[in-house]
Amino acid sequence: MTELEKGPQGRRRGRGARERILGASRQLFRDQGINRTGMDQLCAVAQVSKRTAYQHFASKDELVTEYLRRFDPGTMSAVFDRPDLAPRERLLAAFELPASGTQELTPMCPYIAAAVELHDPRHPASQYARDYKQAIAARLADTAREAGATHPEQLGEQLALLLDGAAARTRVMNTESFPTAAAIAAVLIDNAIPATTGDEDRSR
Repeated sequence: MTELEKGPQGRRRGRGARERILGASRQLFRDQGINRTGMDQLCAVAQVSKRTAYQHFASKDELVTEYLRRFDPGTMSAVFDRPDLAPRERLLAAFELPASGTQELTPMCPYIAAAVELHDPRHPASQYARDYKQAIAARLADTAREAGATHPEQLGEQLALLLDGAAARTRVMNTESFPTAAAIAAVLIDNAIPATTGDEDRSR
């Protein structure tokens, strides 16, 4: 077995280096942004050498993409795959998930923040952000179809837009916007679902 590489502070580093790098990227990218975070600072926080960092990630672009991928690989499966909730309830639960974190206020959506900072639609992280947002809208549409919505794709797009708007407004205004967004979502959902289809779900 080869000798474990020592980090900047002389401590032995092993197989946990990749997770520490990703943990540091999540903290720094959230707190100060992607562009303002250099690899030297990131390595210092992760307590790994730059050599180790580039062994795990060939470039900062690759790290940014993996950082985004780690947020929700199941595309909000904690909401959409819940068997204990009716379809309408799952749609509304999407607006409760962002507020369930440990921080006082929901941070800016990392996908929106990355796309704004990178200014390059061809960047792999920008592409991943688009793919993720499209996947969220598709899952919302699928759930809306399950709930009996007349135009599920339209409702999915409306709810996806509402989610993004609530995340952005929460960050800019420094006040929680998801309860208001959830109230608007309930109106959109009820208007989109015919009464004969939605009565059972609404009474639950």
